[in-house]
Amino acid sequence: MREDFLLLNPGPVPVAREVREAMSEPMVSHRSADFEAVYERAQDHLDYVFEHSTPSGASTSSGGTSLILNGTATMGMEAAVANLVGDGGEVVAVVNGKFGRRFARVAERYADTTRVSFDWGEPVDVDAVADAVGPSTDVVTMVHNETSTGLLNPVEEVGDLAADAGARYVVDGVTSIGGDEFRVDDWGVDVAITDAQKALAAPPGLSAMYVTDDVVSDLDGEAAPFYEDLDWHLRKAESNQTPFTSAVPLFRGLAEAAANIREEGMPDRIARHREQAASFRDGFHEMGLESFPRLNEAAEYSNTLTAIRLPQGARGDDAGEFMDAVNARGVSISGGQAHLGGDIFRVSNMGQLTTEQVLRGVRTVGEAFREVGVDVDVQAGVGAARDRLR
Repeated sequence: MREDFLLLNPGPVPVAREVREAMSEPMVSHRSADFEAVYERAQDHLDYVFEHSTPSGASTSSGGTSLILNGTATMGMEAAVANLVGDGGEVVAVVNGKFGRRFARVAERYADTTRVSFDWGEPVDVDAVADAVGPSTDVVTMVHNETSTGLLNPVEEVGDLAADAGARYVVDGVTSIGGDEFRVDDWGVDVAITDAQKALAAPPGLSAMYVTDDVVSDLDGEAAPFYEDLDWHLRKAESNQTPFTSAVPLFRGLAEAAANIREEGMPDRIARHREQAASFRDGFHEMGLESFPRLNEAAEYSNTLTAIRLPQGARGDDAGEFMDAVNARGVSISGGQAHLGGDIFRVSNMGQLTTEQVLRGVRTVGEAFREVGVDVDVQAGVGAARDRLR
């Protein structure tokens, strides 16, 4: 692989040199004081990310605990649901993309689940969710930033519905936490989940969740899978440990990545991600391309992931040739998932991208389109993207 290969797919994202170096340090026991120091450092910085993800940097949590899990975010999704309704209950799952559907599929293994579904890429109709959430609802699940479609969903409005019904609210913040605004208490979130390999810019293999103090009394670890007993995880976290063998190099990498976020500061990080996402959109729109998701008064374009409709000449069976042309230029982007394959492409700006890398992404996509016969103005696109960047 060429040294300047650029990952612009929505995870794993590029990791910093110091993160890679931290992972290569000599091995230690996961029950050693050395590892406990790593866990404590990672948890401290993750607390900052979960609690201070606002444009001002102000805290939005009255109290909670960051947990690091030896598994990707799907493990965190299952752990949250299973610990809250593992012995049965009623869940309302909001679905308008692949990961909302995944949350629903997880919930259906543990509870009577009502899906409030919309076409992928369509915005959430909050009134439709309100019709489904009621006094018998135990948990509401929702994806904040739907990675399959590039849509930012109305977490706050749905959180109000969950609170009014007395239901617990579990939010997938996998591709927003660490890169965009996230307000725990203001949005009524009881459990928030994120993934190491996304906006945290750490290697894949771990996930993190934030468990608010208020929800702890509702957790039932014995009803959950043995590996995902959150009562047990919370007890072990008090001594900077996990219940089982920890992936030591991955924890080191996550600690370093989270430290980088704190050094940058969440206000600056949020502003940078928003600016870079807008730059990608402006560049692609200037080429005559269209954003995929539709918006309403409650939805916005993602600030960490841009989804664009593929134009004629690069759609359907022709999409593979376009993707190959991008890859040949040392850049990796993603196509559509499931039935959206051949319809859209997706570009991530999660992590630590530079201005030069964003512009390279825009230029590469434009050049690849021209190679496969799609008439776009590459220089105009790059110029529009550059104008948006500081």
